Amino acid sequence: MADRINLALIGAGYWGKNLARNFYQLNALKIVCDPSQEVLASKRQKYPDVETSVSFSDTLLCPDIDAVVIATPAVMHYSMVKESLLAGKHVFVEKPLAMTEKEGAELVALAREKGKTLFVGHILQYHPAIGALKDMLRKGELGKIHYIYSNRLNLGKIRREENILWSFAPHDISVILSLVNEEPSSVKVVGSNILHPHIADTTLTHLQFPCGVAAHIFVSWLHPFKEQKLVVVGDRKMVVFDDAAPREKKLVVYPHNILWRSGLPVPEKKEGVPVDLSPVWEEPLLVECRSFLDAIRGKPCLTDGEEGLRVLRVLQRAQSGMDGKADVPSPSRDYFVHETSVVDPDCLIGKGTKIWHFSHILKGTKIGEKANIGQNVVIGPNGIVGNNVKIQNNVSAYEGVVLEDDVFCGPSCVFTNVVNPRSAIPRKNEYKTTLVRKGATIGANATILCGITIGRHAFVGAGAVVTKDVPDHGLVYGNPATLQGWMCECGCRLDENKKCGACGKTFALP
Repeated sequence: MADRINLALIGAGYWGKNLARNFYQLNALKIVCDPSQEVLASKRQKYPDVETSVSFSDTLLCPDIDAVVIATPAVMHYSMVKESLLAGKHVFVEKPLAMTEKEGAELVALAREKGKTLFVGHILQYHPAIGALKDMLRKGELGKIHYIYSNRLNLGKIRREENILWSFAPHDISVILSLVNEEPSSVKVVGSNILHPHIADTTLTHLQFPCGVAAHIFVSWLHPFKEQKLVVVGDRKMVVFDDAAPREKKLVVYPHNILWRSGLPVPEKKEGVPVDLSPVWEEPLLVECRSFLDAIRGKPCLTDGEEGLRVLRVLQRAQSGMDGKADVPSPSRDYFVHETSVVDPDCLIGKGTKIWHFSHILKGTKIGEKANIGQNVVIGPNGIVGNNVKIQNNVSAYEGVVLEDDVFCGPSCVFTNVVNPRSAIPRKNEYKTTLVRKGATIGANATILCGITIGRHAFVGAGAVVTKDVPDHGLVYGNPATLQGWMCECGCRLDENKKCGACGKTFALP
């Protein structure tokens, strides 16, 4: 693929016209496909260098098209996304990904099989205010999150292809799932069919999460005025995101306190403090469109097919509730993640593992069972951590670091993955593997140069700078670290006869 990514926009009407504007601005729009000649005529007038077509299948046959952007009615998403992936195209599809979880899972699997990007249009994830809100959560500024609620209300646009739940709620579900970082254990919904006997015009969805957070989502297209608000209630601060407000008031923090007097809670109200978004402000749709192009080039994105599938699962559970079917809870999570930590999609976390405050587990990382990840730890992307590993505070184990079972990493120990790093010279293709074998211990503030192996049950002293391989059971310390003795599996130093005075074991070592 050349540097320019050529894409076809499928559907250029109500929302598609906005996608056309942004992708044209990004120099990516090559074809606009729509069944309406009137729509195509307006696009030819506005974008004279862009081709037009009334045929979706003919558009897919165009060899110059790298990707398609699908902005058609939701009931058409599944078939169009599938056909596009089978044609070898990257796909951006507006929400929802599909109309059933089964269809969504099939599309995600197909994109993976074809090696193509599947991107879902959950635009709020790219809003500067939501980015600022997530930063507050990561820093713990709101404290423990108790409750989240959102209102997405307006008069119109009234649809007949899908109900209000599927039309309005996906954006809010997407954001709430990303803020809580887990799927709900319970989904309950009530809806009202007012204009059509079988299509809900208003719904109220209540979500309960395993971590204790509760949330509700109220959506309606029968409301006298437009309202788009998201409220997050923490035990330190509360935040209101009002997307209908002027930019300078879109995100407001309320540092209210709840004081206890004579055993009774008494609110202490304080003035709201607007968050200045001007340094990071961009049109969210432009950011979203650029993110799709970046994802095609290999960068991670916030709303890939897996994220769209998680939203789809909640939508389907809510719809089942409206249809009178019992809610089928998501499988309960068998590991712990503190609310201030972030676990990216496509990570595998083993049973009984605990991830504590302000840590970040990057995409593709695998952590075994009963591991303990301390505060302010970064692992990955594509990190590998075994069973029963203990990583103390302030440790970063980036791509290329492999920690086998029972490894102990002391506070602030340092791993590297490039021998000769330069800020101005990318060296991602030069990452070297650092292997820490089963049962090894790395002391506080030790530095491990990349490309070496720390042997089984080896022991690296605090502050050591390790520049070469450490043998099994070896004790090293100093700068540079040198072999100073031998260690037992139990963590005690062996005597001159290679015998452990604590457990009595004797080892055949050099």
